[in-house]
Amino acid sequence: MAIETPLLLDNPVEDSVDYKGRPVYRFNSGGWKSTLFIIVVEVAERSAYYGIAGNLITYLTGPLGQSTVTAAENMNVWSGTAWLLPLLGAFVADSFIGRYRTIVVSTLIYILGLGLLALSAVLPPLGSSGCQSSDSAGSCSPDPVLILFFFALYLVALGQGGFRPCVQAFGADQFDGQDPEERRAKSSFFNWWNFFLNVGLIVVLPALNYIQDNINWGLGFGIPCLILAGALAIFLLGTRTYRYSIRREEKHAFLRVGRVFVATFRNWRITTAVAFEEETHRAQPHQSSGQFKFLNKALLDPNDTKGDSKVCSLREVEEAKAVLRLVPIWTTCLIYATVFAQPATLFTRQAITMNRSVSADLEFPAASVQLFIPATVVVLVAIYDRAFVPVARALTGEPSGITMLQRIGTGVFLSFLAMVVAALVEMKRLKKAQQYGLVDTPGVTVPMSAWWLIPQNVLLGAADVFAMIGMQEFFYDQVPSELRSVGLALFLSVIGVGDFLSSFLISIIDKATGGDGHYSWFASNLNRAHLDYFYWLLAALTAVQFVAFLYFGNSYIYSR
Repeated sequence: MAIETPLLLDNPVEDSVDYKGRPVYRFNSGGWKSTLFIIVVEVAERSAYYGIAGNLITYLTGPLGQSTVTAAENMNVWSGTAWLLPLLGAFVADSFIGRYRTIVVSTLIYILGLGLLALSAVLPPLGSSGCQSSDSAGSCSPDPVLILFFFALYLVALGQGGFRPCVQAFGADQFDGQDPEERRAKSSFFNWWNFFLNVGLIVVLPALNYIQDNINWGLGFGIPCLILAGALAIFLLGTRTYRYSIRREEKHAFLRVGRVFVATFRNWRITTAVAFEEETHRAQPHQSSGQFKFLNKALLDPNDTKGDSKVCSLREVEEAKAVLRLVPIWTTCLIYATVFAQPATLFTRQAITMNRSVSADLEFPAASVQLFIPATVVVLVAIYDRAFVPVARALTGEPSGITMLQRIGTGVFLSFLAMVVAALVEMKRLKKAQQYGLVDTPGVTVPMSAWWLIPQNVLLGAADVFAMIGMQEFFYDQVPSELRSVGLALFLSVIGVGDFLSSFLISIIDKATGGDGHYSWFASNLNRAHLDYFYWLLAALTAVQFVAFLYFGNSYIYSR
């Protein structure tokens, strides 16, 4: 009997099984011990992604010879695609093969893309060298190596599309939300997940940026490939310890939610009886059931004259309402994501023009200025989780200190301050260029230290601690349990659409402000450009977004 005691005291974890489909228990599965295997592969993937993305604009404007506008547009389109593809990956994971298998398959695709990217960087160009700059570029045959480069780049985006929405959801699945202790651990999980992720970036990125700028781009692209391959092997070692979520419903959650919207559309002209509304409210007394009442039409069968038959269940309608409530919050976070796109593009371009000397013979890579974002996240996450949350919890009674939407709103406000600071710093840089007569000599370093870019990066790092982590927890927590990969994909799609918005704004403004002998805001000669105007525009848009977020956030009803 003594041997069986642990099993009697520890009930099986609901809706979870082990790798063989058997019931799992808290004492021998999941928790932090399983999450560590998952964190390793996540840190490796983020290091690989930012090892490419963080310095990509330097590669595009350097070895590939693209203009600032073209390089920024190409990078934003690729980045936007990479952040939107998780919607597809989440659909495949939640509807068909599960999160674990999706992580493994997408990581293999990711590794293949990184390998081909490294290969494209070491192969000599096979096309015409003057094709890219020629006015008749449209008649030139494309360089096969350039085609390989972009094919590999989008293969990396495809790999991320399956990996990103599943890995964090799979990590959070290792904690049982029904257990009080594990529920608190899950709330901290999102904080410490980002802590270790950013520690990895601080360790890996400086070395990768230095190798890419000073040694060899092929090696700089190849090292992330090896890191991710090793991390996948470690992830597979944890297979026996993981908890795997199971689906209780016969219908896929995607189909259930979609069926509600289809039924509502079909029944749009049907008027629901008062008695039926009262019955629905009694069956679903939660306050949220009073929102989006038009979806209650999905409960009616148009072919049933007595009104006794229902097309969709009350639970399915409530799931659809939960998804629909996310739309205003998702929309009012888009400008924040547009701001988030600037460090890897325009901030890096600014740093290239500034004094980056550490000593007489050594200067730090321009992309390394971005490291102050993860460095700030590492410091503030620890302070937030260990100091701020306990104090705020005592004052507010909220398990996480402040609500998820309060956390996101704080981050949005900090991103506004970051854009104001960025605009002021760029105004100072332009003034320095004028003072020293460097307006028409873009190849000469402006006598202004690149350390001036630190404050705006620190503010964006602080914004990440609040907004980014807040969005991760919010979109994971506020969707039906079977759609949590989709929830995190919705968070990632915010960043993707933000990248596309950034590319759209840059393209439109460049065409509107350039031409007729005028320099555009994004002229390749940054001393003639006006990035400060663009930053002021983003600050104004962020202020408008913040007001809209406060309005919708104040009326949001949480799904419990």
